[in-house]
Amino acid sequence: MISRLSGAAFRAFLVVIMIVTPSMLVPGTTSDAAQIIMLVAIFAAGLTLFEYASSYPGLVEFRDAPPFNRIRFGSLFVTVVCLSLLLQGSIAPTATSTFFAQVGSIVGRVIDFPYSPVRLVVLMLPSDASIEHIKLVRDTAGIAYFISLLTLAIFVLLQRIRRWPTRAGTFNVWVNLPTFDPTAGGDVVERLERDARFNIALGFLLPFLTPAVVKSATSLFGAVTLENPHTLIWTVAAWAFLPSSLFMRGIAMGRIASLIIEKRKLSTQDEGNGGLLPV
Repeated sequence: MISRLSGAAFRAFLVVIMIVTPSMLVPGTTSDAAQIIMLVAIFAAGLTLFEYASSYPGLVEFRDAPPFNRIRFGSLFVTVVCLSLLLQGSIAPTATSTFFAQVGSIVGRVIDFPYSPVRLVVLMLPSDASIEHIKLVRDTAGIAYFISLLTLAIFVLLQRIRRWPTRAGTFNVWVNLPTFDPTAGGDVVERLERDARFNIALGFLLPFLTPAVVKSATSLFGAVTLENPHTLIWTVAAWAFLPSSLFMRGIAMGRIASLIIEKRKLSTQDEGNGGLLPV
């Protein structure tokens, strides 16, 4: 119980650090914005603490199947830190922020090709946006999208090397998939495979669809400028993180479905042998 509570408290502390990182690195944060950021950080920390301190499942999936959530959190944390340092370089340059600004510029130029998600984010900006702001948005989108692709590669690699999720022991569907009801009807494998295909397809299409939807909604809600540094950081981070998270969830669902199929085959073979195993 003590180890679970200490682990939950440490996770909550990391969540707070991630949320307040932009306000600590990017200058010009107002007092009202700082208060709102602290409220959001406290709420997120409380949710994380109660989720991981409890023995019963809540809303977080794959809670006891590391390193799934660790990779996702690490990806978002690295994205927020990199974007904060990149924006710091455009406002109050330092040696570190200048380095990240140069890296972001290189990555942004490489990924910014026709019909790419980064190009669609740039086209989402209003026509009267300055060249400097367009380059800044392109660089932030490029480095965030690159981190999301790197996250997917790391997860797939660790899944094969560490035989996730069976290496940590048995996989408890009730704890790790609290929103999935195996008794809802239909074959469990078919439902898992259907959810896997849906999440992978949505994760692939979301970086392309989101800028198009925002651009088409400008006539109703006005143009999205992303002039505020904090708005730019969290918008771009969410734009890159959510699709990669859905992609990872789809891969994980497919992996669980394949494990169930293997378990069924072993059970069928045991029944065919009369329940006996060879010596």
